[in-house]
Amino acid sequence: MIELRHLKTLVALRDTGSLVEAADSLFLTQSALSHQLKDLEDRLECTLFVRKTRPPRFTSAGRRLLNLADEVLPMVKTAERDIARLAGGETGRLHICIECHSCFQWLIPCLNQYRSNWPEVELDLSGGFSFAPLPALVRGDLDLVITSDPVELPGIKYLPLFTYEAMLAVSRGHRLAERAMILPDDLEMEQLITYPVDRDRLDVFTRFLDPLDIEPASVRTAELTPMIIQLVAAGRGVACLPNWALTEYLNQDMVVVKNLGESGLWCTLYAAIREDQSEMAYMQDFLNTATTTCFSTLTGIKTVSE
Repeated sequence: MIELRHLKTLVALRDTGSLVEAADSLFLTQSALSHQLKDLEDRLECTLFVRKTRPPRFTSAGRRLLNLADEVLPMVKTAERDIARLAGGETGRLHICIECHSCFQWLIPCLNQYRSNWPEVELDLSGGFSFAPLPALVRGDLDLVITSDPVELPGIKYLPLFTYEAMLAVSRGHRLAERAMILPDDLEMEQLITYPVDRDRLDVFTRFLDPLDIEPASVRTAELTPMIIQLVAAGRGVACLPNWALTEYLNQDMVVVKNLGESGLWCTLYAAIREDQSEMAYMQDFLNTATTTCFSTLTGIKTVSE
């Protein structure tokens, strides 16, 4: 009567605090998730949580199922992983390269969890800020690349992790701080602070400024997100950063963030892997761990299907 998917759904609802975010984390529509919960309540002939409360308030029956989920789901996950190892996927190499500086925010916790689950897999992490990582992936020098710029290459497949909004950060007293949104020509008088990568790998150029042939007054680079934020907060320029990388600085009231264009500048982050490794158990588990970590630690991200 009670299925694993029911337990996973209840845990997602508890951990995210809303039906919308729980559906996102499970790659379901809100309608499908609501139907699943109602079906479970009908089977059990009881209510599991109080609707229209945020975060949801679980009934005694709901809390009992959550206790069951906390016991059962980790055991199922461990059993699945052990079986995968027994099937011959225990050892391997996973050399990862990231093209996004701010990805360290969620990737390091992901790697820590993954390392404890797959101790025999050789892990290595590098930043692709001074070389082209995708050709290295084709050659076999790398095994996985985190990128927002997929390029069609032989033998390479791109698996979407999540979508996010790139937003403009400005100081609290900046002339653009009161704007409802930012248009490309608003940046003609600004110093744009970016990570030290080629401009053809920066969405603020390729998808926002370049289509209208607009240049900022100047460009300055900084390697670390906290350094960029300090410069922005001090009025030394503006910066385009992922919404999830800006959350903690918004909470500290250090900067103001604005949408780029009427619909916002939405981007997708991908895991690029070689097709011949896509079925390896340790690779699949890393991708599952990465997705779970993203949706449990980042705010403002969405599934690609939305």
